[in-house]
Amino acid sequence: MHEALKRLQNGSHHDPFELLGYHETESGGALIRALLPHAEQVELDGIGEMERVEGSDLFELHSDTRFVPGHYTLKWQDKAAGNWHKTVSPYSFQPQVGELDMHWFGEGNHHHVWHFLGSRITTIDDVEGVQFAVWAPDVTRVSVVGDFNAWDGRRHPMRCRGGSGIWELFIPGLTAGDAYKYEILSRRNDVIIKADPYGRHMSNRPETTSLVPAEVAYEWQDHEWMSRRKTFDWQTAPMAVYEMHAGSWQRSEDGTFLNWRELAERLVPYVVELGYTHIELLPVSEHPLDASWGYQVSGYYAPTARFGTPDDFRFFVDAAHKAGIGILLDWVPAHFPKDDFALARFTGEPVYEHADPRRGEHRDWGTLIFDYGRNEVRNFLIANAVYWLEEFHLDGLRVDAVASMLYHDYSREDGDWLPNVHGGRENLEAIHFLQELNRVVLGRFPGAVTIAEESTSWPMVSRPVELGGLGFSMKWNMGWMNDSLSYIEEDPVYRKYNHNLLTFSQLYAFTENFVLPLSHDEVVHGKRSMVDKMPGDYWQKMANLRLFYAWQYGHPGKKLLFMGCEFAQWHEWSEEGEIDWGLNEIEAHAGIRRIVGDLNRLYCGEPAMHQRDFTEDGFRWIDCHDSEQSVLSFIRYAHDAAPIICVFNFTPVPRYDYRLGIPHAESYHEVLNSDSTHYGGTNTGNGGDIQVQDINWMGFEQSISVTLPPLGALFLRGT
Repeated sequence: MHEALKRLQNGSHHDPFELLGYHETESGGALIRALLPHAEQVELDGIGEMERVEGSDLFELHSDTRFVPGHYTLKWQDKAAGNWHKTVSPYSFQPQVGELDMHWFGEGNHHHVWHFLGSRITTIDDVEGVQFAVWAPDVTRVSVVGDFNAWDGRRHPMRCRGGSGIWELFIPGLTAGDAYKYEILSRRNDVIIKADPYGRHMSNRPETTSLVPAEVAYEWQDHEWMSRRKTFDWQTAPMAVYEMHAGSWQRSEDGTFLNWRELAERLVPYVVELGYTHIELLPVSEHPLDASWGYQVSGYYAPTARFGTPDDFRFFVDAAHKAGIGILLDWVPAHFPKDDFALARFTGEPVYEHADPRRGEHRDWGTLIFDYGRNEVRNFLIANAVYWLEEFHLDGLRVDAVASMLYHDYSREDGDWLPNVHGGRENLEAIHFLQELNRVVLGRFPGAVTIAEESTSWPMVSRPVELGGLGFSMKWNMGWMNDSLSYIEEDPVYRKYNHNLLTFSQLYAFTENFVLPLSHDEVVHGKRSMVDKMPGDYWQKMANLRLFYAWQYGHPGKKLLFMGCEFAQWHEWSEEGEIDWGLNEIEAHAGIRRIVGDLNRLYCGEPAMHQRDFTEDGFRWIDCHDSEQSVLSFIRYAHDAAPIICVFNFTPVPRYDYRLGIPHAESYHEVLNSDSTHYGGTNTGNGGDIQVQDINWMGFEQSISVTLPPLGALFLRGT
């Protein structure tokens, strides 16, 4: 008893229930103990005063068991002010975490792990309070600390659940919004204080405390959307994605962030007006640093408090769904920051990360790498993906920095990486994790998508796991993006020498299910804004940008554009303020916004523009060899709808009587001309119907003669 009491008093006892709570004595009575370091005196409510064990903060009372309720109440007077307090003893409750839950978690297969890890309001034996549970393997003691116990780790030490590494405690009387953390006594006797890895609500930065989440009160109204999504065939359906950063799309008049409900009111109608099908949010999991844009996550299960409560976020998603807009989320399993309040060295030792920095650290980013081979860590991440789609009705995940996960030598010098068991550079554990992630997410949520940001030539990223692929729905086409931007940034006089930059993508366009991204990464860090990349004078910059967006929409693949690019944001994007909405008052910029909207409507409304985005039978070159005039032309096909002819003139020289071979039709007419005055152009083009001639051309029995506008694109449909 003396040694156990000493360890309990100094906060090093691994099992507080050995001493605390109710214990039957050999004589058939009861011994009730409570440790209250800040108490002057303690009473067992309705029974009598408890006696202090000499030289300690342990109080005990011997009683006949007939007089002790199952969950007894302690009354105690604090030393500081002499006030009296009353609480049901946490040490009168049995374990709450089930053996099967712990078993599945230990195997890495508990896809609803947040149901028992973290904190949650609950009622046990008619007593209201909060159940806490955390995974902290190989430590001496874990306590819940907060304002409710003066952040004293001796007050609420947790129950150890054996070799599972899980610690739990039910604390009566706590409510939603109570701040807490876990105090951990490491095996090296270091005291560490950590936010809850499974915390579902956190304080707004710069505070780093976890908050007890309120019970979900939101009543979803998107039943029609969710039902329809189950049969959503994303392979043949249009997907036009508006990528945005919630903190810098628009601000309040005083410069503060809009909350999710305000964003729903302003953003959703704007995106609908522009004709987009989806919004992709830069990461909204809790993160301490605004400048990280959310990519250095500290609270994986907590929507950031910057924009409101978790139910506010539900409202935003619901509003989008009711308006017919899907929500995708940037999700970051590739790395996490070194902040000492979060996952890094969670128990004083590496837990979520590899111990060896050659596998556990990203040198370039100053962040840590998850140990994908550890069951509990893999479970943490896969359950997190399920959490976002299930709890917030999200429609898919864009997985960040996949390339950094696949290779042990990613951005590393020789000698600074460790090979796999076969001596290769492939990260076998990460591959298995990604495959399992996609099996679970796409299996549980029909119609949802997973999209990989993968910048190398890793094969079969968007092919089924059963065929040896990684199992993603789609992959960002970084090659198309880099080549196309390199081409369009050239002065038109030199473009004929770089024609292959545009044609090369067709050599691999159907090896993956591609998204064509013009993302936030292309308009920061000195890369210049999209319009500022364009060569020439002001008019040519605008014309080039209209042409470039038309090229993106004509090319096979789903579409993505970052906020502000839709009206030719002139400056690089910064998270420190909102995008430059005033530019919409300038006609040339308004013209860019109008063509983006019309391109979206063309892409979504014409089956030929989207139905076969991922198959070779949806595309045919008319002429890919006219480098001398910097003209490209091709056809987009659908199964049962008219094809669309796409023609691009990448020089400022109009091309008159330009002949194109075409599929059979009675006539053709322009459905979109990027040089229309409606968009800020010169209106050079082909008004009315275009006569079809029985002249063989480029392998077609018929052809048409058209006028190609300067720095312009034409989309033609036959009738």
